[in-house]
Amino acid sequence: MLSPFPHSNKPEMLSLEEARALVLSRAGIMLPETVSLLKVVGRVSANHLVSDVDVCAFAHAAMDGFALRHTEIAEASEQNPVVLRVIVEIAAGDFFTGSVLPGECVRIMTGAPIPAGLDVVVQYEIVHTVEGDGKTGSLVSFNSPVKARKNIREAAEEVAAGSVIVESGEVISSAGVGFLASCGVTEVTTFRHPLVAVIPVGSELINPTEKPYDGKIRSSNEYTIAACVQAAGGVPTTMPIVKDSFEELREAVQKAAQNFDVVVVMGGASGGDYDFIKPVVADLGELLMTNVNIQPGKGQIFGLVEKVPVFGLPGNPAAAYLGFEMLVRPLLRKMQGYRHFERPRVKARLAQDVKKNDARRIFMRSSLMKDANGEYLVVPAKNQSSELFGVIQRSNCLAILPEGFDSREKGSLVECLLLDVSEELGL
Repeated sequence: MLSPFPHSNKPEMLSLEEARALVLSRAGIMLPETVSLLKVVGRVSANHLVSDVDVCAFAHAAMDGFALRHTEIAEASEQNPVVLRVIVEIAAGDFFTGSVLPGECVRIMTGAPIPAGLDVVVQYEIVHTVEGDGKTGSLVSFNSPVKARKNIREAAEEVAAGSVIVESGEVISSAGVGFLASCGVTEVTTFRHPLVAVIPVGSELINPTEKPYDGKIRSSNEYTIAACVQAAGGVPTTMPIVKDSFEELREAVQKAAQNFDVVVVMGGASGGDYDFIKPVVADLGELLMTNVNIQPGKGQIFGLVEKVPVFGLPGNPAAAYLGFEMLVRPLLRKMQGYRHFERPRVKARLAQDVKKNDARRIFMRSSLMKDANGEYLVVPAKNQSSELFGVIQRSNCLAILPEGFDSREKGSLVECLLLDVSEELGL
């Protein structure tokens, strides 16, 4: 039997900032796990990582050339070139232990260790061959002085042994993986990916493998939300379609809360006769939020069931997508140890007049581009219906109109939230 929704305790409408703060306040950090380097790209280090060696462990040539003492050519000029004899060739991976006497130099390749006593590398292009082919036994001349340590990469130039190379909470990039490998770090402790149950709700829904019939439509929201979960670092599991039934939804949510770290329900977030996610969460646990002052998607449900975060997103695609971006994605990121929870924003000029008929903060699916002057220009999609998928697919940003009924004229500056750009960029 349907459990009555406690209207007297119904949470009031929240601003987006209040809603996000509420959600993040209930986000716990996942347990740590140790993974290989290639599995840590884009993830957060759970602790400080330390190099076991100097990087690089020895001073080496920054380019192909000739290594020598800079004092030998301190007086060199076009009129009075200094001639030195090449006594050996040193390739990367070689290590020369002999002595280089006055009047001598060595031919050296990029990455090769600098022999003891030598303090400069002169690139091939400005060295002239006097005798031989420029290799061992040849005489080469230098026509200008060079400063000491020129074209030499010093030992421990990047990091010293024992130094912290990645701090706890730092996101490891693809380049960072190579850096860690050079420092002897081959495994990293990070935070486990949250397991997310994605539950589609609606008696009108059928599987995408079926053709629609008699008022039925293909269930597609769960694919969008599951893809969003995956992009946010979570591991999505799409559950079977649940009909518009309090009992069926209650059973599905309770079971999911017992087996997953987060539960996301799509559909039934409004206040209609067949919208049951609010009473289900209230009956099973603690209902914390029902409405957020945004458009599309005012009805955004959040609560806890057996201490597991449960979201109820609207059934319309754009509203569900926006709710995920603004509320679910930040929670998933915090659970994985990330510190930044908002996509980067830029300001752009509207390419057209925009009439605002809703007092809520509006997020318009839009295309961001640069005009002939190199300034950002934003073009809102013509059809902003929350039922449309294709508009989201063709948009690269959300143009934001703040609360109130103020319409905006063409050329007005508005903030644009960039889609599919990492929060770590911090624009």
